[in-house]
Amino acid sequence: MRPQDRLAVIQRCVIQEMARFGQEFTADGEVVRGPGTTAVAVREHPGQDGTGHVDLGYVLQLGRADAPVVWDCAAGLGKTEEEKLANAVRMWATTTASALVEQEQGRGEHGDHADHPELPGWHAVQGPAAVFGFGNERLAGWLAENRVLPALAPALLPELAGHGPNGVKLFLGGKAGDDVAEVRVNGEVSEAASAALRALDWPRGERLCWARLFVLLTAREAPARPAAQAGAAEPAALRAPAVAAARARGLFGRWRQARRAGR
Repeated sequence: MRPQDRLAVIQRCVIQEMARFGQEFTADGEVVRGPGTTAVAVREHPGQDGTGHVDLGYVLQLGRADAPVVWDCAAGLGKTEEEKLANAVRMWATTTASALVEQEQGRGEHGDHADHPELPGWHAVQGPAAVFGFGNERLAGWLAENRVLPALAPALLPELAGHGPNGVKLFLGGKAGDDVAEVRVNGEVSEAASAALRALDWPRGERLCWARLFVLLTAREAPARPAAQAGAAEPAALRAPAVAAARARGLFGRWRQARRAGR
């Protein structure tokens, strides 16, 4: 498939997936524009291993040279390249876009919120985990019952940039004797966090099963300023959204069974 055809397929799939969140996106050259100043950029990333790869950047303030962009890569399986790309975009939307939309809306509808003492100053938003393969209920149940993000905090903290937002992707699974654990911070593999994830006691069965999760970390609201400074505008990165009542399921409690999809 030619690069321009791949771009057209990916953009069309992004528009379809974002519509599931009630968001209207339209293709505009190299980006897909969304509500307000949001957009999704596409970076060329053809698959080399039989999967369809997509490299998507969620732009928070389109038009600003220093606008924060949250990049994430996903892969999907299928019979055709178009089907692989569609499944990859669906995987991205399920785990990554849901967290980004939830960060903007703050209603607890598309993701869960948490402030962990182990990550001081950081607010976490996570969309549903995509769990796929055989016996996925065991892995999903383990993720719901264990505090994975705090366990990775010592390895994550040195790699978080500025006030954020920082995108943290977790991919884990496989089977006993042939497992994989990978943590990416802002698109780059963190060897320390990946090793910490592998050391956790998540279930390894005799058949293949994986999980993909995405957590958005942003700096929590700064302490109140003196009255003399009260008129100054607060940087957007420091303002936490109004959050709906916490759900009992916890940060990793949401999960969806993913079919024909990959990382």
